[in-house]
Amino acid sequence: MQTDLTPNPRAIPGHNNGPTMERGFAYRKHCWTKARRALVPTLPLMVLKMRVARAKELGLDYKTYAGVRASTGRDVIGFLFSSNALRLVKTTMPEERLKDLSAIRDAGKLALVHPPLAPADIAAANPVLDAVAAAPLFTDSWSAARDQVRAIILDQRLPSDGVLVIGDTSLERGWADAGRTAGYLPAARYFERTAP
Repeated sequence: MQTDLTPNPRAIPGHNNGPTMERGFAYRKHCWTKARRALVPTLPLMVLKMRVARAKELGLDYKTYAGVRASTGRDVIGFLFSSNALRLVKTTMPEERLKDLSAIRDAGKLALVHPPLAPADIAAANPVLDAVAAAPLFTDSWSAARDQVRAIILDQRLPSDGVLVIGDTSLERGWADAGRTAGYLPAARYFERTAP
């Protein structure tokens, strides 16, 4: 069968050869819309249940977890907390934050601490954390901040797009972009699940 390549005589310059407005247009549009809806992927129930359970293990609501998975294409396998998010004023974090971090399953728990806190002291006093390092200063360049954020993630052999940054300030929000992480979540939103 030969394809007719002659131009449409009704088409004028600038015409995109889209659908005509002749009879049957509404039916064709209905069929097209129905076909497009059928293309939307749906998850099998078992996969959905596993993902809901995984979100719970991580201490995330399902909507946040699904959003991170959709944007990165991978599971959340680590968290990078700021000392502000962990409410570290001295060397130990409050009991409720310690309890929340202890509940996280199968994910790295990293922390970047602001001066005058010393990473070694924080690590020794909080064994629930897998790694602790100094946080980038607000005076650091973007590339220096990037290097510090990526260093702690790479030291733990985690892919940066599988790590979610949990912070409290706009400076900490920038860590997510600098480190090319899975995203940023305000501490209030992450820890609200345990609020009374």
